[in-house]
Amino acid sequence: MTVSRVLYLIACAAPPARHIRTGIEKAQAAGWEVCLVLTPSAARWLEADLPELARLTGHPVRTDYKLPGQPDLLPPPDAILVAPATFNTINKWSAGIADTLVLGLITEAIGLHLPLVALPYLNQAQAAHPALGKSTEFLRAQGVTVLLGEDAFVPHVPKRGDVAAYPWDLAIEALP
Repeated sequence: MTVSRVLYLIACAAPPARHIRTGIEKAQAAGWEVCLVLTPSAARWLEADLPELARLTGHPVRTDYKLPGQPDLLPPPDAILVAPATFNTINKWSAGIADTLVLGLITEAIGLHLPLVALPYLNQAQAAHPALGKSTEFLRAQGVTVLLGEDAFVPHVPKRGDVAAYPWDLAIEALP
């Protein structure tokens, strides 16, 4: 009997989110049962695709906290991949801000000791901001695999990102 491993694929509003199907399919090919969770902005970007993404994963796409007393619609995760992870999400995550479902899940996941991988998508100007280095260092110290730097995601020139080169495979390979 094969035991399914559940991956929460969390997407923030950055251009690779528009290609989230690629991330889902690569994770499924690697043996993961994928549950998709989107930031509110990413959900707006993908609004027309949400029914198809739910069909592809076999789970509803989550964007908001559930109400007290409502059942969980997703199975508990064995790992979480935040891809694309934005400058905003990385910094809020590091600061412990949980004002969205996405941030609530990933801030709590640190305390639950779940495997966490973050694959950023940001430009060189954002990467030069001092908050990013501090946030990345903090998250790594908490056990989060942040795929940012020479052998991972390299920030691009502002307005010149190459979405086709986004390293989904690197993120999937970093999962346990």
